[in-house]
Amino acid sequence: MTSVVDDRPLIRQTGWAYWPIAFLARLPFAMMIVGVITDVATETGSVALAGLASAALGVGNVIAGPIIGDLVDRFGQRRVVLPLGIVNGLLLIAFVLVVRLAPAEALILVAGFAIGATSAQASAMSRSRLMGIIERRMGPARRARSYSGMMSYESAADEIAFVIGPFLVGALASYAASWLPLAVAGALSLVVVSVFALHPTATISAIAEDRNARVPITALLTPRILVVVAGTFAVGMFFGATLTSVTAFAQEHGDGSEGGLLYGFMGLGSGVLALAVALLPVRFRLSWRWLLFAAMLVAASVGYAVARDFVGVTVALLILGLGVGPALVTLFSLAGQRAPKGRVATVMTSVGGALTLAQALTSAVTGGIAEAHSAATAMLVPLVATSLLLVLGVLNLLLSRRRGPAE
Repeated sequence: MTSVVDDRPLIRQTGWAYWPIAFLARLPFAMMIVGVITDVATETGSVALAGLASAALGVGNVIAGPIIGDLVDRFGQRRVVLPLGIVNGLLLIAFVLVVRLAPAEALILVAGFAIGATSAQASAMSRSRLMGIIERRMGPARRARSYSGMMSYESAADEIAFVIGPFLVGALASYAASWLPLAVAGALSLVVVSVFALHPTATISAIAEDRNARVPITALLTPRILVVVAGTFAVGMFFGATLTSVTAFAQEHGDGSEGGLLYGFMGLGSGVLALAVALLPVRFRLSWRWLLFAAMLVAASVGYAVARDFVGVTVALLILGLGVGPALVTLFSLAGQRAPKGRVATVMTSVGGALTLAQALTSAVTGGIAEAHSAATAMLVPLVATSLLLVLGVLNLLLSRRRGPAE
């Protein structure tokens, strides 16, 4: 296929409507984990069962993620994402009925698994589309800066979505009903994800992938890719541990549905700092950024672990947000750089799946710790996750040096 150089800004190439559509398409995923935890915990009174349900969601997502990515790399986004958005929306609404009409633990877990397995992966799909446009349409002079700005925006959009999502869940659950956030997420999946799938950029993405040059999926099993997946897994651990521990904290100090509101404070600084990463100089390499932001998270996690009131927890969450947004930008940027030709969607869905799986599994573990011991004990788990992220950052630096300076 012949590439045509088009150096118009990326926002002009996609069309203005693409950006709000792609952002809103993230909200069902941003709401579903917090919504499942909140609804199950509120309806059954068990934080542990809520954590298990979110873990089942994560397992479904991580198993299906690479399969969805491979199908997209083969057939394009439209033919894959459109049916997923419809099915996922219906399953989110059905989950509300399962929890109330057939609240058997096994059935709740199966329903959670099905929700995760049918997630449309809008975040990974958006990155894949935009990477395809930059690679195929833009000239070399504009490509690097456009890529950096796009990754910063995408990660900031994720962060803002993961602020708005839990905030909506907390607000709707607190002031209306615990089932309403899942119903809203289902409606968004049915409508907005379908519009996202039908947008013209979905066709551009399919064309952008060189299917003849697509490497075997086994080519993804390299240390340089796996360490990024592991790093994203550590960030997911942090999210899951923080969400569940702050929910347990809110339950001990009043109403568990306020956990989503508290969790949302973490993203206030996170989204801004994620956007600011695009302003960092290129010579500040991604491997060193990983170490810096991981160290910031470790220090802030200590403050969160010792906080014992709402003010202390809120301040700690705000500071944590300053590190986690830039850390996600760095990890997704590394994933995009290291993705083999023709496997961008597969790598992005694998990274996204690792994030979700870790968030869900750690939610289950942290919920069990909170019930068996206390919220204060559960608030130590984010420190474990951020410490792992720092160790993996050191490993990534060693792998990058072995590769050479031209990362």
